[in-house]
Amino acid sequence: MAVATAPTITTEAPPASPPKRRRPRPSGWWLPYALLAPAIVFELVIHVIPMVTGIWMSFLKLTKAFISNWGNAPVTGLKNYQVALDFNGAVGSALLQSFLVTCAFTVLVVGISWTLGMAAAVALQGKFFGRGFFRTLFLVPYALPMYAGIIAWKFMLQKDTGAINHFVYDNLGVGGEKPFWLIGNNSFAAVVVVAIWRLWPFAFLMLMAGLQSIPTDVYEASAVDGAKPFRQWRSITLPMVRPVNMVLLLVMFLWTFNDFNTPFVLFGNAQPPAGDLISFHIYNASFLTWNFGSGAAMSVMLLLFLLLVSGIYLIVLNRRSQRA
Repeated sequence: MAVATAPTITTEAPPASPPKRRRPRPSGWWLPYALLAPAIVFELVIHVIPMVTGIWMSFLKLTKAFISNWGNAPVTGLKNYQVALDFNGAVGSALLQSFLVTCAFTVLVVGISWTLGMAAAVALQGKFFGRGFFRTLFLVPYALPMYAGIIAWKFMLQKDTGAINHFVYDNLGVGGEKPFWLIGNNSFAAVVVVAIWRLWPFAFLMLMAGLQSIPTDVYEASAVDGAKPFRQWRSITLPMVRPVNMVLLLVMFLWTFNDFNTPFVLFGNAQPPAGDLISFHIYNASFLTWNFGSGAAMSVMLLLFLLLVSGIYLIVLNRRSQRA
């Protein structure tokens, strides 16, 4: 009997593919990295490393007893944050008052500066004799050195020798006693006015640049349809400069909420409670009491607050843009 045997199937392995050769790098491939390297190094040295150091300091009891040797400062954990957020204590209540003053200061300065900038940009949009002169004149506060402008305001706000009291009470003959503008409750009005004087030309510059991109044909067509100037501003100008306003308001908010130079130059180290802005308050809490751990904790909380507000602002605007 014959036995059938199954044929054996031999499979040959596929030929090995040759190794892929890496493409040679083009000449000058390193140039973009070399150009970015200085910016990255400076960003690390100026921003990232100090920020990380400040966060680390907020967990230490870094007082004047350990200022010469930070490494020996004891770790307190969240104690600095607890003291700063204890609104029944002296430190927490003072921080809360400074935060509320800063919120009111920011709302007034940003709102009024944007309104003045928009009004000036719209008014100077049309062609008329002297338009270039007024554009240059409105930008003078923004072009002046910051400290020079604030120091000039400080002299003008003096009680007996200031130009403001001299003009109002001596020249105009307004009765009553000349007020103190740099102490007491009047200090809030003083710091708001100076901050608006410094900030509104920036809003004017940005909005004026945004208005340049709006075609004049749109306004002419709307005028033919009977649209009045206010209706044109509401239905044409505002929607067309919306991208500019998105960035402008956020930048103005961050600059104003972090404003340190204005109260520092106006009031010095003895800031009145009505003008106690939070950046200046943190500075005094750190360098006058020599409690750098507490000041660092306040700075970290301020950073988190600004990040939170900025994130919510961008999310809300992006959703509105997608719906539109």
